[in-house]
Amino acid sequence: MKDNTDPLQSAPKDVQLAVDLIYLFESNHIDPSTALSALEMVKTDLLRKLSETA
Repeated sequence: MKDNTDPLQSAPKDVQLAVDLIYLFESNHIDPSTALSALEMVKTDLLRKLSETA
């Protein structure tokens, strides 16, 4: 019998989030350079938040 579970559900949370973000960008026809720029802003913000809690 074939296992019908979605392998994404058992993937690590960061992989699940990456797949969700890729889907969001592609389904909204976001230009890759715009997406990368936005991700850099998010990265900067998250790194700042991490340094504040350390």
